[in-house]
Amino acid sequence: MHDIIRETANFIALNPGNISYLFFVGFVGGLVSGFIGSGGAFVLTPAMMSLGVPGLVAVASNMCHKFPKALIGSIKRAKYGQVDLKLGIVLGISGEAGVLYGAHIQEGIKKSFGNAGSDLYVSLSFVVILAVVGGFILLDAWKTYKSGNAQQEEEKVTKLARWVQSVRIPGTMVYFKSLNTKISILFTIPLGFMTGMLAATIAVGGFIGVPAMIYVLGAPSLMASASELVIAFVMGLGGSFKYAMSGLVDIRLAMIILAGSLFGIQLGAIGTTYVKPVIIKVVMGAIMVIVLFSRGLMVPVYMSQLGLIPALSETMAKNLTTVSSWIMTFALLTGAAIVLRSMWQGRRAEQEIAGKKAFGHGQL
Repeated sequence: MHDIIRETANFIALNPGNISYLFFVGFVGGLVSGFIGSGGAFVLTPAMMSLGVPGLVAVASNMCHKFPKALIGSIKRAKYGQVDLKLGIVLGISGEAGVLYGAHIQEGIKKSFGNAGSDLYVSLSFVVILAVVGGFILLDAWKTYKSGNAQQEEEKVTKLARWVQSVRIPGTMVYFKSLNTKISILFTIPLGFMTGMLAATIAVGGFIGVPAMIYVLGAPSLMASASELVIAFVMGLGGSFKYAMSGLVDIRLAMIILAGSLFGIQLGAIGTTYVKPVIIKVVMGAIMVIVLFSRGLMVPVYMSQLGLIPALSETMAKNLTTVSSWIMTFALLTGAAIVLRSMWQGRRAEQEIAGKKAFGHGQL
């Protein structure tokens, strides 16, 4: 434990440029978080790593900033009636067990292989999960759009979710308002555990949490994304304490990102009231795929540092790092642009409808 603390005591230096970048990263992360329900860590963790923050410190600091932001976001969206508090708490409790186990794995990798090993593990995890989940979500959004269901208010429940809802196991059934039915907690426990484990290892739980609630349990996109904020609060609180005890939380990074997030998450939460569910899926999938390329470019750099592949030249390593950072910046700008544009279009459409109604009443 003391070895870990000594290795991570040298956190990155903060200059005006880094502080401004981190604040912007926090704002976009909060915007995305409030909009799609994920804690936004799939943007924040890679963005911090692009500044040279060790992977494990980025994960730990991210979790530290997450739980107060998630609390504010969940309260905000609860006002719109989008939060299933019971579902969030039930998944959050089992998620906490996953957090403790995932933190143990992450600390073990750090101790055995150093920063390069931890960075490689985090980056490979991002690449695999972003490819699978991001690709699936974009494909689902495309199918929804092509089928013409994008304009419908009602979302179709998947066959898997209908089966899960049909299973009756005595003594384990719990009613959830977002599903409008009872399901067995034997289904929620493994989903929560996987969400927590992923959150502790790469600070991302929404990758599994939100899609699981939508596609496995049958929750509507808006309620799944809002309820994930409750889960993020529960897991973030426990995970932050666990990592802080190991000296892995850079409170400076956490506070700067949190400051930016508190602005962004308010806008993101408001934006959900103006857009259709398919837009939420498009935003999540698009950002995931872009971040995938950013982290993927860094994999050979970390492998070279560990001696797993022939050493890269200093110029090649620098170029890969630079391109990775630019792609990460593009992902941040793309995410912010999609969310803000969706909000603007949705609000304008709402105002046009209100104007037509007012005009109609004026003619009566």
